[in-house]
Amino acid sequence: MKAYPFIKELAMEAYLIENEEILKLDNRNFSEVDVLDAEIALKSGRKSADGRIDILAKYGAEYLGIVELKLKEINNHSLSQLEDYLNVKEQILSFGDYWDEEGYPKWVGVLIGDSISPQLQELLANGYEYKGIPIAGMTIRRFRSEANEIFVISDTFFKFNYTSKDFSKFHFNGESYNKGRLVNAVMKYYVELHPYITYAELKRDFPDWIQGSFGVFETFEKAEDIFLNSGHKRYYINPEETIRLNDKVISTCTQWRPDNIQKFIERSNEYGLNIEVN
Repeated sequence: MKAYPFIKELAMEAYLIENEEILKLDNRNFSEVDVLDAEIALKSGRKSADGRIDILAKYGAEYLGIVELKLKEINNHSLSQLEDYLNVKEQILSFGDYWDEEGYPKWVGVLIGDSISPQLQELLANGYEYKGIPIAGMTIRRFRSEANEIFVISDTFFKFNYTSKDFSKFHFNGESYNKGRLVNAVMKYYVELHPYITYAELKRDFPDWIQGSFGVFETFEKAEDIFLNSGHKRYYINPEETIRLNDKVISTCTQWRPDNIQKFIERSNEYGLNIEVN
């Protein structure tokens, strides 16, 4: 294969928007990615001028991510530019409906280039934070084969210092999950235990107030409509993720925070489902 680099940052940006799963940072709090917007202008976004962030992403129901793209190497200069944007991040909340969760968002910064300087790699690998905001680095390289096939290779440099309040891992039936995947696995298992349960009966057992504005689950049809109309994936809608009830097919919610996942765990454990947290 031969190197096939992105010619312009806009080409890299478009690729990431269409393949937002590449922006996943780990298998825990930063695995459910939703690109919200791109090319957002910020006043005084740079030390000497206004700026423009490349991508705004949402990670689950807790974090907004500012993503800075570089065609070449990301380094300490790139980090300084990202930090300038993080200094004026509150502007973003006044521009559009980017945050519809309860409370104030947490933030994460992401630098992406075709390579990373050794100094920045070491800094990020040790769990670097800027004013309490975790920073991640990522390299993306594109190649073309002799058969004209395109391949993209990515590496992530990120260490998040999880604490007990982050609920970093959930254990259920011998497997470990993040928040959203835990709910999906538990609901599948609960339906297996109650194979004739209806939509109304499941809503009775796991009412909407547990999650909040989106509910623990919704019909697949409504979940798909939300995605098609808004472009935002609030529920798991892939075929292997949906759950068939006696009368409907449902999709479980992806939007979970420490407070509402705790409510879900308490409810589940009332039914003897035995979820462990560490």
